[in-house]
Amino acid sequence: MYLFLGISIIADIFMEGIEVITSQTKTIQVVDREGKTYMQDVAIWNATLANLTLMALGSSAPEILLSIIETLNTLGEPAGELGPSTIVGSAAFNLLVITAVCIVSTDAPKKIYDLGVFATTSVFSIFAYIWLYICLEDNVIEIFEAWMTLGFFFILCILAFAADKYNQYLDERAQTLEEIEEKNKKDELNIKKSRLRNIVRLKGE
Repeated sequence: MYLFLGISIIADIFMEGIEVITSQTKTIQVVDREGKTYMQDVAIWNATLANLTLMALGSSAPEILLSIIETLNTLGEPAGELGPSTIVGSAAFNLLVITAVCIVSTDAPKKIYDLGVFATTSVFSIFAYIWLYICLEDNVIEIFEAWMTLGFFFILCILAFAADKYNQYLDERAQTLEEIEEKNKKDELNIKKSRLRNIVRLKGE
């Protein structure tokens, strides 16, 4: 119980640090359709990239650390089953259980905002299981398989980022000036809320 409690505390602190990083903003000059110029705070991190990199790293930190510990303890020996089992188990839990809980937890119907990013991540999630089976079929992981696995991650980030930007482009084309201004106000409000949460956490510590 103490070990689980310690892991939860460390993971919570790690996620708070990631939230501080992703909530950083910069002020840019924006020109609307009427030619008016105004300053606006925008997030530095793209939400899709932040979810695929920092947020994924923070939520999967315990199983990643377990895999690293097992690898270091079995150097020069046949690899154990803990590493693949923790990664596959975590991915399956996130894909199936958490998705199901999020859907049934509210009465309102759920809508996927960005089908492009959803389709990209879904295809890569299924492909990850297939690729893991291919790599472990002969119980040996070659160096080129490790490098290819790392390369697939960067391909995922690039394709998801492109799909996100394309969806934003379509939204901007379809939006009216009033809708754009309302969206900008909501974005600024969300950024301010995130800043206040971080300030409260830091002062509480």
